[in-house]
Formats: sequence, C-alpha cells, structure tokens
Amino acid sequence: MHSLRFIAQTSSNGVLERDFVVGEVTGVLWSPVSGSGHAPLVLMGHGGGLHKKTPGLMARARDAVTRWGFTVVAIDAPGHGDRPRTAEDEQARADLQQALAAGETERFESISVRYSASLAERAVPEWQATLDALQDLPEIGTEAPIGYGGGMSLGTAIGIPLTAVEPRITAAIFGGGFFAHQALIEAARRITVPVQFLLPWDEEYVDRGTVLALFDAFSSKDKTLLANPGTHRRMRWVGVDDEFLVRHLGPAGASAA
Repeated sequence: MHSLRFIAQTSSNGVLERDFVVGEVTGVLWSPVSGSGHAPLVLMGHGGGLHKKTPGLMARARDAVTRWGFTVVAIDAPGHGDRPRTAEDEQARADLQQALAAGETERFESISVRYSASLAERAVPEWQATLDALQDLPEIGTEAPIGYGGGMSLGTAIGIPLTAVEPRITAAIFGGGFFAHQALIEAARRITVPVQFLLPWDEEYVDRGTVLALFDAFSSKDKTLLANPGTHRRMRWVGVDDEFLVRHLGPAGASAA
C-alpha cells in the first residue's frame, strides 16, 4: 500500500493547499489553516479533459473549506492533469475529437462510453488507495465522515461506480454531461446513500432521457434532481441545495464531539 507524500504547500485566505502523490496518483488537499481535526472529507472529481485544479473545482473546494470547515481532496484521473497518457488515452482523445468534428454522433457516443468506462475502472481503485492514505493522516483519521462532491461528466462517470463500491462515502452529488450506459445504471442501482443530481437540461451531446433513466436507477430513498436550462459548458445553476453535504456529513467539529 502506498503512503501519501506531500510535495508542495501554499496558503491563502484561511485555506491550506497541499499537493501530494500516492504512488502514481497526483492530487491536492485543501483544508482550513486552523480548524478542528477529523472534519468531514469531500472528494471532488473533475470533468473530461480537465484536471484537479480546474478553476471551477478549486472555487467549489475553497468555498467548502471556508464556509463549512471541510477538508476537500481532488486527484487527477488517469491520463489527465499531471498524469502521463497511455497509448489508449491518446487514441481515445484523437478518436473523440475526430468523431465530434465529423458530426458522427453514434461513433462519438460509442467511443465516449468505452473510454469513460476504462477510466472509471482504473480510477476507482486509485480513489480507494488515496482514501486509505488520507485516513492515515492524524488530522483526518477514520472518524471523518466522507462525501463525494461531484463534478460533471467524467467526475460523475467515475463517482457513481466509486460510490457504489465504497461504503465510506455516505452522501454524493453527481451531475450530467456524460452517456449513461448500462454498467453505470447497474452501479447506480447499488447506491443507497443520499444523492443530489444536477442536470444541464439542454445538454447538446447526451440524450436527456438516458440521464433521467440513470437518476431513476439510484436506490437512494433521499434523492433530488435539479435541472436548469443550459448546455454542456454553459450552465448557471440556480436553486442548488448548497447545504446538502453539510446536512448529511455534519459541520466541522461534529464528528470529533
């Protein structure tokens, strides 16, 4: 089992940001500069073609730290960010760009489904190994409640199978922008924790009906669907339940009480 090694550290506006590696996985941990130990830990996934420090993800992470006192972690998916790309990664990216440019919808969907499933198969054990390593840190430990803070597209294509097999995750936020293939629907059926699902109503790449079928598949008794007008990359969220994670994980300090 790989241990976690910090490789860089900065702080600003009350947020401590530490880059780390666990084996070959590159990640970043955000936490309060001063705060109680064993605060809730939120896992955040990034979208396809992006990375762990994408501006939108960083903004959400820093907000969770400053507003709720959470600790937040993000890692680069295989072939993303600071991770090297395999031949499969390079070929899939090239094929996706070619299919999209040619307007080959069915081919684009087929490649996307196959590649995202491959990424999830590789990323789920990496997330679990990262969690193991984080729980060895005294400020986190095994007492900290854990939630999945989502991420559209790839962040959810990985987050759903992760949540389906990882009992340490007790609440999750997912979002649309990906193809809901059968394996993903089967994974959703195994999820019983509270779920908040965000759907771009005018998503231009993905059939809305398949995403609604995915939401329907969650076995959670507490699940909420929020749909706003907008496309894959142009979305302004209104009415989001900002207190979803704090309600289910508790505020910082509650787990240590």
